[in-house]
Amino acid sequence: HVQLVESGGGLVQPGGSLRLSCAVSGTIFSIYTMGWYRQALGKQRELVATIINSGSTNYVDSVKGRFTISRDNAKNTVYLQMNSLKPDDTAVYYCNADPPDLFLGSWGQGTQVTVSS
Repeated sequence: HVQLVESGGGLVQPGGSLRLSCAVSGTIFSIYTMGWYRQALGKQRELVATIINSGSTNYVDSVKGRFTISRDNAKNTVYLQMNSLKPDDTAVYYCNADPPDLFLGSWGQGTQVTVSS
């Protein structure tokens, strides 16, 4: 049974920064491609960043140059550094495998990010 625990969200002004963390347990974390997803109110969940086990990364165009995904396989943790935040980044952020079916439907509670002045 995979468990995912996200943390680090909060309220930040436009242009600010946040660092999200996600602790993963119950699986061999290091072998999976991991991703950060977000779901804004009334919208579908979208994948915004991925990192493979070797460390190569990929980003959706809307966050390129502003977000950085990283992982610590020794700590079973994946991170998302978010800089130059915009109101459109407001959403609940989740981590999961890419694709999430690999974790058999497990999702964490997410962490709320609100960008507002």
